[in-house]
Amino acid sequence: MMGQPPTPSYDSRHVYHLLLTSRYLTSRIIPLLAIAAVALCVALVIVVVSVMTGFLDMVRDSGRTLMGDVVISYPINGIPWYEDLIKEIEALPDAQAAAPMVETIGVLRMPYPRGSAKEPKMVQIWGIDGERLAKVTTYEETLMWSNIPEQAKPYVELDRIYQPVIESLDRGQRIEILRISPWENTDSMNDSQVADLAGAITNPEWIEHIRYVLVNSPETFRGSLSSDQIVLMQAALAAEEDMPPLQDQVLRDGVTLARNGQPGIVAGIHVSDANRRDSEGDYQVGGGGHWWLPRYEGALTTIPVDASGGTLEPETEILPFVNEFSSGVYAVDEIRVMIPLEVAQRMMHLDQAEIVDEMDPTKVIGIEPARATMILVKGKDGVSETDLRSSVEKAYSSFLDSVATAHPNGPAPPVPGINPSLQILTWEQQNAGFIGPVEKERALMRTLFSIVYVVCAALVLAIFWAIVYEKTRDIGILRSIGASRPGIVWIFLLYGLVVGVIGALFGLALGWIITINVNGIHDLLAQPPGWLAWGLAALTAVVLIATIIKLFSGRILPVVLGIMGTGILGLFTALVFILDASGGVVIWDPAVYYFSEVPNTIDLPEALITMAGAVIFSLVGAAIPAARAADVDPVKALRYE
Repeated sequence: MMGQPPTPSYDSRHVYHLLLTSRYLTSRIIPLLAIAAVALCVALVIVVVSVMTGFLDMVRDSGRTLMGDVVISYPINGIPWYEDLIKEIEALPDAQAAAPMVETIGVLRMPYPRGSAKEPKMVQIWGIDGERLAKVTTYEETLMWSNIPEQAKPYVELDRIYQPVIESLDRGQRIEILRISPWENTDSMNDSQVADLAGAITNPEWIEHIRYVLVNSPETFRGSLSSDQIVLMQAALAAEEDMPPLQDQVLRDGVTLARNGQPGIVAGIHVSDANRRDSEGDYQVGGGGHWWLPRYEGALTTIPVDASGGTLEPETEILPFVNEFSSGVYAVDEIRVMIPLEVAQRMMHLDQAEIVDEMDPTKVIGIEPARATMILVKGKDGVSETDLRSSVEKAYSSFLDSVATAHPNGPAPPVPGINPSLQILTWEQQNAGFIGPVEKERALMRTLFSIVYVVCAALVLAIFWAIVYEKTRDIGILRSIGASRPGIVWIFLLYGLVVGVIGALFGLALGWIITINVNGIHDLLAQPPGWLAWGLAALTAVVLIATIIKLFSGRILPVVLGIMGTGILGLFTALVFILDASGGVVIWDPAVYYFSEVPNTIDLPEALITMAGAVIFSLVGAAIPAARAADVDPVKALRYE
């Protein structure tokens, strides 16, 4: 019929979806706002989740390097014949090495500083064989001091020089030194009280008192000294003028937990209140090196438990500190101390002992073997912890059979199922109480930041509602030439899909850039460069001048935008100047998080899930405006102005 429009073909009916979507995206600024909103939401979630995942990975790595892959534990009573068990384990094709350990709690009397830090401190004690533990874990790598710190060397040398002098002093001479020295208020004390005070002073502290008395009151003090003591003191004073270089043995002492053949303590870096970590992640020793812990001794006390669970008399050992360690986990570094395995066994009454006849104490009827409360096992490369655990369980069963044959009259090791305290666990199962809360925190952060999806959907909805309102007449024209309601819906859903995909891709790129450069950004905030502040100031001035010029154009929008831009840039400029003047701000403080760097690895699976969520919620946000557009009456729409 003449005058009837041609029926649109299939292609022409469907190609307009892509054409209109492309036109709407490229002809207005408002779609760019939707894309920017989606991109910022995606980038925010990616950065937060990636940092949290990286933090959890760091915690996992530090836990594994401290515990090995599999842990056999039998607290309090310990496992007898443990060396036989270790031989069984190390013979496994899956195992690389195993190390025994005794774990308990105790009280450590710190030698310094004066005041509250001298009060006893609760500690977790690990009795270890340092060289064997280093084969299972990264113990040697965690030792803080590979040699004597430069700032502590003069004090360590003074300790060595004055040691003979300190050992030569009798009770009366020590009292006289404290009477003269200005560092102790002894005027109101009697000799007995001063003597008690002298017994509480450590050797390094005596150096300060002796040097002061020798330099400031030589004649007053000389009368109480023997000729040999005078020679020793003169030699010590002379030696200060030409101190020989020290032979650093700190790392070796830390591995062997001994100094000059005497067993020692390796303490967590935060056991000492004198150690402080600066904003760069480096440790500084209080007093310019004076309070370096390996100069001192500590008194370690623990309460052994007998086989029935009753407590025995406390055991105390006075041991020198030989090194300190840093695991990277504050909960460990502030409470754990390492001592030699044989010392821990002796203190806990788990060492080898003779069994005597109750009727005749002089008659030895057997030997009580030494015990270990934990065995740490490291697997070979490529062996999973689960597979290694299964192999260790089989080795333990074989160990039980061999002990029954080799030591039929000796104490039997604990049996799985019969002794519930016996556990054979992977390192992750052993540390579930520590790793679990971190995993829950990550899940909580992921859930909370998923609310950003709702914000994303709301922004897309608001922007698309405005677009539908603006395009009412266009929608009426499309409906009048035959476009169906589903076709109109599809236009805006496709529009939302494109906005979501482009926004998600830009968000991934932005999140990736921020995450991999997060440490550089952090350093920029901690130490903002001068050029950044002055550059922002210059840009602010340019925007301000342009705004003033626009005041004479008669247009309001450029002026409003200029004022807002000037205000925002001015705020950032002032902030950078303030940071520069105040020395910057440390957000990821190693003294709090105990990792010197912010985790900066993208969690790709979570990033892809985040992108998919952003696209889905963009479609959800576009669905309501799309339905609103489909319901537009074409007659009313054509009359719409």
